[in-house]
Amino acid sequence: MSQSALPRDEFEVPDDSPLAAEHDMLNRVLAAYDENQMYFYSSGLNSCPAVTDIKQLPPADQCRVISAAIERLESIAQRHSPHKNDLWRWGAIIQRVVQILLRKKLPVEQPLLLQLLGWGSQRMLISYGAPYSGILKALESYAKSNELSPELTEAAADCRKLLAEASYHDMRKMLDRFDAVLGTEAELPISPGEAWSDAALADLKAMDSAQRRQWVQLITHCYSASSGSPKKRWLETAESLLDQLSFSAFRACVLRWFPLVDKPRTAPPERQYQWQPDQTLLISDGHADILKGMVWCCSLSEDRDVSRALTALAISAYKKVPGVGPRAVKIGNACVYALGAMPGMDGVGQLALLKVRVKFGTAQKGIEKALIATADRVGIPRDELEEMSVPTYGLTDVGARSEQLGDVTAEVCVAGRKPELRWLKADGKPQKSVPAAVKKDFAEELKEIKQSVKDIEKMLPAQAARIEQCYLQQKQWPFGVWRQRYLDHPLVGTLARRLIWKFSKKGQQTSAIWRDDQFVDRKDKAIDWVGNACTVQLWHPLDEDTDTITGWRDWLMEHHVQQPFKQAHREIYLLTDAERRTECYSNRFAAHILKQHQFNALCGARGWKNKLRLMVDDEYPPAHLQISQHDLRAEFWIEGAGQEYGMDTNESGTYLYLTTDQVRFYRADAAENTAHAGGGSYGSRGGDREENHPLDLEQIPPLVFSEVMRDVDLFVGVASVGNDPQWADGGPEGRYQEYWHAFSFGDLGSTAETRKEVLQNLVPRLKIADRCSFSDRFLIVRGDVRTYKIHLGSGNIMMEPNDAYLCIVPKQSLTRQSDKVFLPFEGDNMLSIILSKAIMLADDTKITDKTILSQIRR
Repeated sequence: MSQSALPRDEFEVPDDSPLAAEHDMLNRVLAAYDENQMYFYSSGLNSCPAVTDIKQLPPADQCRVISAAIERLESIAQRHSPHKNDLWRWGAIIQRVVQILLRKKLPVEQPLLLQLLGWGSQRMLISYGAPYSGILKALESYAKSNELSPELTEAAADCRKLLAEASYHDMRKMLDRFDAVLGTEAELPISPGEAWSDAALADLKAMDSAQRRQWVQLITHCYSASSGSPKKRWLETAESLLDQLSFSAFRACVLRWFPLVDKPRTAPPERQYQWQPDQTLLISDGHADILKGMVWCCSLSEDRDVSRALTALAISAYKKVPGVGPRAVKIGNACVYALGAMPGMDGVGQLALLKVRVKFGTAQKGIEKALIATADRVGIPRDELEEMSVPTYGLTDVGARSEQLGDVTAEVCVAGRKPELRWLKADGKPQKSVPAAVKKDFAEELKEIKQSVKDIEKMLPAQAARIEQCYLQQKQWPFGVWRQRYLDHPLVGTLARRLIWKFSKKGQQTSAIWRDDQFVDRKDKAIDWVGNACTVQLWHPLDEDTDTITGWRDWLMEHHVQQPFKQAHREIYLLTDAERRTECYSNRFAAHILKQHQFNALCGARGWKNKLRLMVDDEYPPAHLQISQHDLRAEFWIEGAGQEYGMDTNESGTYLYLTTDQVRFYRADAAENTAHAGGGSYGSRGGDREENHPLDLEQIPPLVFSEVMRDVDLFVGVASVGNDPQWADGGPEGRYQEYWHAFSFGDLGSTAETRKEVLQNLVPRLKIADRCSFSDRFLIVRGDVRTYKIHLGSGNIMMEPNDAYLCIVPKQSLTRQSDKVFLPFEGDNMLSIILSKAIMLADDTKITDKTILSQIRR
């Protein structure tokens, strides 16, 4: 026996072994492991001198080392047991030597291939993390120039069988490679158990064999979509496969399958994890890759219906699952890519919709990247792309569309927040429901019109949010450009014509709104000099005097014009003396208790970046807003509230509540501040360099300061636990009772003061006017049973004569009571709630809710 064998290995090399020298080389590798165990890891092993010596051998000799390694591994596999850990480690090292060598292009012949495939057919190989990719590479290389013998074919089939039994996701692609070499039909990599996959399997089963074979090829190719974005070669292959299948056939299927991805699973996943409580919405990894590949295929052709389906799929994919997070980020990211890469402009409109609907940080970055790529593709500046690509959805005039369907006319009218579909008979009289003749003879046209109405309803708030962002962007337009993209755009015009605009021309300036086919000022006087020589920007009340602001508010009330967001009634935030004294920070909105998830959603809606804080030993940045037009970053300092896991957190450890602190401003490139999740001072990782210092508040442009503070006021005003009528007991263990009462019935903030002014104008016009009056903080409503004091900030209620608390939880049926009341702007849900409560309580003898009755009759 050879004396070079290592005793601990218990492997004896026969004296007449033709591979004795190669076994000695392997022994030297094992000895190097004894001296330096870092070689156990593949990166270290690759640079091990003993391995380097092997890699420098002629290719044929390297093949001999592989053969010796397989002999050694088979011996180890026979003697492996849980009690022989050294054997397992030595086997893993030798296997990695094989893996390193198989990465190279070696002249592997049939005998060695049979050894490799035979070794790959042993279950023990899997426990070593098996180099199947290398084995396949050798097999594929051999098959290119040689016909497989029956022995090789059988060995390859046995190896593939073991892989199939292992059923690991990352081995699915290897199975396809085996099928390609063996010439067998690839298996469809779709499993039942998800609503979309069940439908896909049923559709594929109903196809003829030729069409099914084409689909198998395409789905198998989609299954290989493992990278972050498709490579050119991947797309070329996909395009070729789609040409064989036809895009119309592909389109028909994805329009059926994609909507089903949002549905719950039809069977539990194969692998269930206790830490993933809601598994009904989980998508398997393999299916996620297939869906991602099909989404990439959608990017190759322009199609409005497909772009809509991609948007819905993205929203579903980014939907958060408790304990998991977004359910399928890679599918959502693929949808964003496809919408940006899709020819034409349909995808851009859908990206604008996603920008508003999806608040996931990674998605927002992807959307911006897709918009930039699209701008480059179509040769349009990025900052103009969104406003140039807003779809009209068939509207032929501002807010109007008319379609003749036989003897009936379908009219789409967009006059406010929601589009309306009307039906007119031949004599011009309205018809309430869809005519039967239209359903029968114009089914496709009817479907398209209804879909357009749905699209308009989704797009209107997205465009309103985009226009509102013009304040911080300080956008200006030449009159002709603005008129085309805003005033006269069939969809955007329905928003632009309800807004006040500022016009400038050779030193002249005026504010005006569109009314009766002309521009008028707040006194209804026509402005005749507004025209092509003007520049236009969105009017802001900050620089206006009180008479002008009041005049515009009165004009809106008089003409019943509801603005798409607060403009004439927009709150203005000026520096206070306290903020001048603190110089670089504001405590105006400090010491509040917010509901974290609601706060996080509001941040996303207003363009702020924020991370949900977990009760863990970790650092988090503050909520912050990048104001690129001014090279600034605004920060709102917050921290997790409470210390009891399970009481102050949800089941995944996320804080339920936050406490608020300072608002600060920094240069955009200043180092990031962070603080511990559960509290502690914020600090900068950039040290004490001057460029990382907070800016003096007096340096901040007044409009920027006002808009940022308005956002923060919104966060506090909406997300505060003081707004919750069920928090009268102070929440967990009553610890926030004092704060709840102070917020619920305390002094009014700027938003509440604006709300009070609006109500003082509205209430006298209502039927309940004689039962209402105002105090400094309350709308007082006199009912027949009690008199009620509704706080104008929180909407919470106290009852006279003893200021007993009345808890009314807002419901949709309650807010409907204010739907017929004209409001001068959209977006203040609390205003609607207060009005609805007032209308109900003024007629308190007709209240039927037992919970409310039990409180007012005490």
